[in-house]
Amino acid sequence: MLSFNVAVNGTPQQITSFFLVGIPGLEKFHCWIGIPVSLLFVLTLLGNSIVIATIKLEPSLHQPMYFFLCMLATNDMCLASSAALKMLGIFWFDAHWIGFDTCLIQMFFIHTLCIMESAILVAMAFDRFVAICIPLNYVSILTTSMVTKLGIVGLIRGVLIVLPCPLLIKRLPYCTKYVIHHAYCEHMAVVKLASANTLINRAYGISVALSVITVDLGLIATSYVKILQAVFRLSSQNARSKALGTCAAHVCTMLVFYTPALFSFLTHRIGKKVPPSVHIIVASVYLLLPSAVNPVVYGVKTKQIRDRVKDLFFTHKKLLEK
Repeated sequence: MLSFNVAVNGTPQQITSFFLVGIPGLEKFHCWIGIPVSLLFVLTLLGNSIVIATIKLEPSLHQPMYFFLCMLATNDMCLASSAALKMLGIFWFDAHWIGFDTCLIQMFFIHTLCIMESAILVAMAFDRFVAICIPLNYVSILTTSMVTKLGIVGLIRGVLIVLPCPLLIKRLPYCTKYVIHHAYCEHMAVVKLASANTLINRAYGISVALSVITVDLGLIATSYVKILQAVFRLSSQNARSKALGTCAAHVCTMLVFYTPALFSFLTHRIGKKVPPSVHIIVASVYLLLPSAVNPVVYGVKTKQIRDRVKDLFFTHKKLLEK
């Protein structure tokens, strides 16, 4: 299959598809790499579905904190599906080719959902800030309407920020290079293949990444500084432990999400000595691991969810025994 055709006058035409390598240097192990990818994908779908179903079935969990968790679970399933299905096609079925427009669509969804995930984590930090710092106003501030608006704003922000990326790429000529040394259509990996000056694309991509990370981590850090100040003003040790305990799951989720994100961003820009295979593995982990781990973290750390899941499974088991 050819990715581009040569016109009669010898001028190369715009390519129609890209070739996704997968993980460069580890092609012989693609079949084995597909196993953990598939396990993470299955865990993501199963774990997040259980979280959503548990919150929906349990009236006591119909609170802002758990509504945000439902948003996070839904976003995680969409994000994992956007990346994992093509990865498994590459690793197990040698389905390396992807259409030009399909590649841009995948890129748009992956980056939009990543930014949406970050926005949800900011909203969850705000939820904990209100619950701990101004608990008397919690119900009046975080109404169902407010939670919905925060979710919509996060989605719109992600779409508006990422939409220029595929539009800017569409204006570039792609005539000779068509091999993407990556496991999915990542923005900078696609931009590098253009047969023209890509300064605008690179500048926009870096500015988006820096602005999202800086703003979102700044808001989360501000929330937790205020939370810690409020917690340490409490006189009761038991009250301090309880207040911090409600934040434990959220802190774990942030670490799992932002740590590989920052590593991937830094190695892509300044880590020239980092092997491409390491960078791509970390980038893939950044997309798949948090989505699979989040349900486990919240299931273990959140007593209400843990108890409700136990009730559902043990009740079902007792009914089967009868």
